[in-house]
Amino acid sequence: MKITDVTLTLFAWDDIPPTQYGQHSKFAGSSALGLLRLVTDQGIEGHAFLGSASNSAAIDGQGLITHLKPVLMGRNPLLREAIVVDLWRRQRPAGVRTIGAVDVALWDLLGKATGQPIHRLLGTYREAVPAYASSAVLASAEAYAEEAVQFKEYGWAAYKIHPPTRWREDIKVCEAVRRAVGDYTIMLDSTWSYDFPAALRVGRAAEEMDFHWYEDPLADQDIYNYVKLKQQLSIPILATEYPITGLDGYQPWIMLQATDFLRGDVAVKGGITTLLKGAHLAESFRMNYEVHHGGNSLNNVANLHVIASLRNTEFFEVLLPDGAQKYGLAQDIVVGRDGMVHVPNDPGLGAAIDFALIERKKLAVLS
Repeated sequence: MKITDVTLTLFAWDDIPPTQYGQHSKFAGSSALGLLRLVTDQGIEGHAFLGSASNSAAIDGQGLITHLKPVLMGRNPLLREAIVVDLWRRQRPAGVRTIGAVDVALWDLLGKATGQPIHRLLGTYREAVPAYASSAVLASAEAYAEEAVQFKEYGWAAYKIHPPTRWREDIKVCEAVRRAVGDYTIMLDSTWSYDFPAALRVGRAAEEMDFHWYEDPLADQDIYNYVKLKQQLSIPILATEYPITGLDGYQPWIMLQATDFLRGDVAVKGGITTLLKGAHLAESFRMNYEVHHGGNSLNNVANLHVIASLRNTEFFEVLLPDGAQKYGLAQDIVVGRDGMVHVPNDPGLGAAIDFALIERKKLAVLS
């Protein structure tokens, strides 16, 4: 089998609601996703999405075609590990998100060629995973409390707060949510917003309120202060979602004991291959590896396949609101009344891509 063509179809994503997750992420209006197609001489295709509501595929798309397509053409797609090594040699000009999209498409193609869902190829550990709701930044402490209660009543496993990122207000939000939900699993993701004194104050408050984890309180590469923070808190700290990098980016965090859990997703870590290796690396140190939202619907399906193969991942993240996160599939991932999401069992990613929508909203084809 050989790859005979690589194309990226850009399609419009309109009417995205105004959404904010912290100081680093505010967006609204329109974006573009890219449907990546790896075409082979045997008629089997591998698919992936590139882009998100906040990061248009038009930004990274040309880099994928210019720098990664030449690596892929004429190659046997089943020799994935060899291809991935060559893709990473082009990380600087192409970017990690493009490597992630190609890697997901290669796994999709492998699954279709073998007639197996990706999680079977990885080694299935489970077929259903508890879901948690992950908030946007909301207008008031009361709004967070009401939303958390709503998802508790829906039967979801947990609720995570993306706070206003002003430490005094953030503590008040945490207090309001804890009062409202009682004995229910809640987490805090402060999106790299504090200096060390503020991070310690908020961490101590979250610790006293029995939060499940404390995520990204400090700047994403501030390992020095993460080490100090971890030494002074007993609440588990979750870091390493960023910077955007591959497997070796985890090394200093582990060796310096700067975080309790590792973090990543198929977009910001370079695909299923790196995500799986990162999770197994964490497992060797008896650490959890919590998978971050993937930025688009098909990435989240890829994430779910990986999670289904792991025993050191606790949850599946559902980032709110749906209108800023779900697009391009005929049937998106659904959380059941039992609070669980179920991994697809059709070959490859096993997701029904909405090709009619993509055709209607097509902006350009990069090839």
